[in-house]
Amino acid sequence: MNFQIEQMVAGDWDQVSRIYLDGIRTGNATFEEKLPSWDFWLSKHILDCNIVARRENEILGWAALSPTSNRKVYSGVVEVSVYVNDEHRGKKIGMNLIQELIKLSEKKGFWTLQAGIFPENKISINLHKKCGFRIVGMREKIGKLDGIWRDVVLMERRSKIVGTD
Repeated sequence: MNFQIEQMVAGDWDQVSRIYLDGIRTGNATFEEKLPSWDFWLSKHILDCNIVARRENEILGWAALSPTSNRKVYSGVVEVSVYVNDEHRGKKIGMNLIQELIKLSEKKGFWTLQAGIFPENKISINLHKKCGFRIVGMREKIGKLDGIWRDVVLMERRSKIVGTD
């Protein structure tokens, strides 16, 4: 399948938000329960590390980085989000998005990418493993979703070129 990975822009939000909403509805993609506005979403992410997989005018998936802390010691640690349109899963879109995020993150000086994934989301866990992430551990009953305590698998990828000294 042919597609390009490009910087996300405001005009992409309609399609990006639909893909995100589909993830929210699964109950296994995020603790978010409702769709945020573009401005709120943008305020929580690193502006030039928001990307989309685009085929002509269709967004096939998206990925973004967000800071994990405002403390200086954690300035090189960011969290990965990646979502692919249901119709286009299994076509290496997610893998390409994560690989591009890795490149962008290293250009920006980030040394650790982390992801928190529900254990039921085995496809996402396997995708992250294929992209060089490792399981660090399980955060048990870390938060409630729809009144039910949920565990989260914590995964990370340490850069081999940034923060190696």
